[in-house]
Amino acid sequence: MSFVLLAPTAPGSQQFMLLKPGTSTRQIAGDLQRVGAIRSANAFLLYHYLRGRRTLKAGEYSFEHPANAFEIYNRLARGDVYSHTVVVPEGFNIFDIAKTLEEAGVCKREDFLKIARTDTSLIADIAPEPKSLEGYLFPDTYHFSRTQTPHDVAAMMVKRFKQEAAAIGLNANVHRTVTLASIVEKETGVRSERPLVAGVFENRLAHHIGLATDPSVIYASLLVGKFDGTIHQSDLALDSPYNTYKFAGLPPGPIANPGRESLKAAMQPTQTDYLYFVANNLGGHNFARTIDEHNHNVALYRQGLASAGKK
Repeated sequence: MSFVLLAPTAPGSQQFMLLKPGTSTRQIAGDLQRVGAIRSANAFLLYHYLRGRRTLKAGEYSFEHPANAFEIYNRLARGDVYSHTVVVPEGFNIFDIAKTLEEAGVCKREDFLKIARTDTSLIADIAPEPKSLEGYLFPDTYHFSRTQTPHDVAAMMVKRFKQEAAAIGLNANVHRTVTLASIVEKETGVRSERPLVAGVFENRLAHHIGLATDPSVIYASLLVGKFDGTIHQSDLALDSPYNTYKFAGLPPGPIANPGRESLKAAMQPTQTDYLYFVANNLGGHNFARTIDEHNHNVALYRQGLASAGKK
């Protein structure tokens, strides 16, 4: 018996076992033997009784390295569960996050989307206006277990948002700030430009000029399930409050989940006379005060595209 408990064993390949709450120790022992983590279910049970029937904690466990039954038992008693690492980049929207979570094996896409679209109570203490959790699922690297529900996953992301909001002093006009920050996040990946871009949008809002931002049109199309990777004329004409080509002002909520720098930019936009910006073929943007200056910058951008196509 001591040999059975002491001799290390390992499955032929990595094996996973999901231990659900309430699972009997006998079933756990049988499952461990089935995946090749232990040699004998009976010996494992005997050891369990000798140890005073310690609680074996629920969770998902991974078995791939050689270990004896004592080590396996102690892992389950500690709750040394397997975690799925999920990276949520800045600018991901709820659809991107849901897809990533499903691909990581954390939860089903539709289950997460249901929570993200409805469980606004998670953020109501600092932002009562949101109709979804879009914008409040903070971009970061997370470690989730399969026993966590979609609600648990969303709650962890919202908690990170609240921590970051507190750290940068975001405590007023939260929903407006996050909405603006989400557009800034989608418009530029250049950190130094973000306050400038935020300033342009604030100027356009002050002059009652439509924001006319492509990312908002894409989001409007995503919400109705018709975006195919290209903005079509029908998207530009979409009757959605998120369509900033058709409706002036900010959309009713964020279009993505902004990171720290975009949030700070929306809180403290650079004050300029700029009303326009366009890509400059160098990874950044050219800014303009008048429509004539802007049209000139657009022409330069198109010339750059044409030149690049000839090379």
